[in-house]
Amino acid sequence: MDIVIEKLVQVWDDGRDGVRALDGISHHFRSGRLTCLLGPSGCGKSTLVQIVGGIEQATSGLIRITDPNNPTAPAARAGERSIMMWQNLNLFPWRNVIDNVAFGLEMDGVARQQRYSRAKELLATVGLKNFEYKMCSQLSGGMRQRVALARALIMDQPILLMDEPFAALDAQTKIIMQEELTRIFEKMRKTILFVTHAIDEAILIGDEVVVMTARPGRIKEIIAIDLPRPRTQELVNSPEFGRLYDRILHLIRQEVLDAMRQQDEAVA
Repeated sequence: MDIVIEKLVQVWDDGRDGVRALDGISHHFRSGRLTCLLGPSGCGKSTLVQIVGGIEQATSGLIRITDPNNPTAPAARAGERSIMMWQNLNLFPWRNVIDNVAFGLEMDGVARQQRYSRAKELLATVGLKNFEYKMCSQLSGGMRQRVALARALIMDQPILLMDEPFAALDAQTKIIMQEELTRIFEKMRKTILFVTHAIDEAILIGDEVVVMTARPGRIKEIIAIDLPRPRTQELVNSPEFGRLYDRILHLIRQEVLDAMRQQDEAVA
């Protein structure tokens, strides 16, 4: 699914002066591509994906979600064809792994045998075969992250929205999950919007990086990541990776400084 946003504005009313989170965002997120949203804290990255996911309503602007393979079909509503994966996994501790993964299908009324069959397929895909009946408390952090990813994928929506899903992981586990995501992306080719603060992560997994300014969030530049797939951590040591890293760092450095200044002024 294509996601087209035009002149998107979001203003939060704090009871005094409104806080302008997004200011005139326009972009065409193309079907089957993984886009990383990169910017300083408070620039509106999460707000943007929540608007795309139908969780928040934009103050103004347009959003169109269309199927490029069926251009005459009516556009979908925000959130209608997407699923969100949060940093906070929100797994149910009283349910085992397979029942956590199959929860969405259960709520849709899918029969137990059918939803279990699909859940087992996805658990094998994310490397958790034979862990179906373990409790989530028995799993490592990385394994719980895989459960959350399988739970999102089981709903079979064409758009996957990911809000810093790997931020809480240790460095080694994060590397594995980044490579796991790129492998699954190559297989399923969903339209993915991935929020991150990490330049290396954005380059490693993304087809493009949307660099955003400090608040109010605007698009500063869009960087195409034309590195071959599949990608592994070894790519980080390549000259091509280094050039992209330096370019994005140059773009983002001033925005981070501006965001820090805004935070200092807010508490002064």
